[in-house]
Amino acid sequence: MPTTKKRLNITLSSDLEKVLKMSAKRDNVPQATKATELIKLALEIEEDALLGEMLKDRINTPLSKFVSHEEAWKHLK
Repeated sequence: MPTTKKRLNITLSSDLEKVLKMSAKRDNVPQATKATELIKLALEIEEDALLGEMLKDRINTPLSKFVSHEEAWKHLK
């Protein structure tokens, strides 16, 4: 059956393969599902780091304008 999800072929070292297999077995999920969960978590961590860098640059910029949390996120509603 065709899928709408993007497929990605990756090559794992034997150590990574072993850890992924054990982790998937522990959580009772397929290895592909566990790999997807781990990639998602890694990307969230990476996103946090990038946003932190952007914030650091903004804070160090003269005449930075600070806005409330609600103001900053209202365009997402």
